[in-house]
Amino acid sequence: MKSIKKIIFLKSLTAIFCIGLFAFNLENNYISNEKHSKLLLKPIDGLNNEQTDIFMLGRSFFNIPWVKAPSVTTARDGLGPLFNANSCISCHPKNGRGELFTKDNLTSRALIARLSIKSDDSFQHRDILKKKGFIPEPVYGEQLAINGNLKVPFEGNIKIDFEDFEVKFPDGETVILQKPKYSLENLNYGELKENSVISYRLAQSLNGMALIDLIDEKEILKNQDIDDKNGDGISGKANFVYSPISKKYELGRYTHKASVAKLKEQVAFAASNDIGLTTTIEPNKKCTSFQKECLEASKAKEIIDLPDERLEAITYYLRNLKTYSANKNRNEYKEGFAIFEAISCSKCHISSFTTKLGFEISPFSDFLLHDMGEDLADGRVEFEANEKEWRTAPLWGISLHEKITKNKPRLLHDGRARNFEEAILWHGGEAKQSRESYMNLDKNQREKLIKFLEEL
Repeated sequence: MKSIKKIIFLKSLTAIFCIGLFAFNLENNYISNEKHSKLLLKPIDGLNNEQTDIFMLGRSFFNIPWVKAPSVTTARDGLGPLFNANSCISCHPKNGRGELFTKDNLTSRALIARLSIKSDDSFQHRDILKKKGFIPEPVYGEQLAINGNLKVPFEGNIKIDFEDFEVKFPDGETVILQKPKYSLENLNYGELKENSVISYRLAQSLNGMALIDLIDEKEILKNQDIDDKNGDGISGKANFVYSPISKKYELGRYTHKASVAKLKEQVAFAASNDIGLTTTIEPNKKCTSFQKECLEASKAKEIIDLPDERLEAITYYLRNLKTYSANKNRNEYKEGFAIFEAISCSKCHISSFTTKLGFEISPFSDFLLHDMGEDLADGRVEFEANEKEWRTAPLWGISLHEKITKNKPRLLHDGRARNFEEAILWHGGEAKQSRESYMNLDKNQREKLIKFLEEL
């Protein structure tokens, strides 16, 4: 009897070891600590020949410039007639975060203007809200298009000015913040509807997109504290959004307001709003009833510009990209992380989740909505996200931006912050206490925290 128990015990130990080893190997397949400009272009390890073929197909459709229809190149026609960019990679250089300005100091196409109006509580608006989560602006639609083809006038341009103001630390040090002053120029279809809401957003890094989907919903939801029952001033809230794939409401994980549930849907929405491509998820061109030239523009031979096979391939490509994660064993990491925790940044920027595959990831986000205060409010509602709420931005992969672009990353949803310190100082609402705690650190501690953040 004892020998049988011993055998069972040894087998159990072996199984536990194998599971742990499997998870470790998988983690190495997906995640790299290599800070390299081309890391986010690499596939995960372990793809077979067939999987590699699908990955390469998806990459080709992600990178290629799309052309206007009709065209002899039917594999990549269908651009526009209203669009922002002619390729996905245009706004995500080497799959990283977008730039706010071009080399000529013009507003980059990676900055978009999302458009909406407040609901009038009519039956029509209620129906739209159920599926879209917001009411599109009636003349210009969901998003401003800065380009047009086939003699279709573009919608307008985004102009950014900044107003400087000073923030003084308790130790006497001062920092200059830049408050953005946006305006829309060259509006070719008249003025926007009165009281329209314009939300400016910078293209995010694609780092870890697949791994976000591998977090169990329960692991995200357990961090909710809508009524702030623990009294720490932080009340994370999940956004439940309509999924056109499942035809039901699901946990939102993607976009600045966690308004998209699935990676494939995010690809389809970006293809539609940014490039003007139709999919089975978004089958209509982005023309409103006020845009005659757009409605009458020549169409591609095929109704769907990006058929499911190609949409799936792009999604597969993004799902199987390498993810950067900082090396936790470095002293700079350990020292900075201790400060990060001490001032409660880690309550929202959660450092650790275990995936459904059994290995640990460090996205530094809880993927929940938080009130970030008046200064960062955009006035826009998206499903359950209100005018002042944003999804906690994942911090992993930000350090790759300088490797990719040779420039410091512009931070926050609209790129107003030129560095991490400025980003922290813009935090309000639920993050006000953490901001004040940061300001009360001595200079040496502040520098250690910033160095830690710059490694993520």
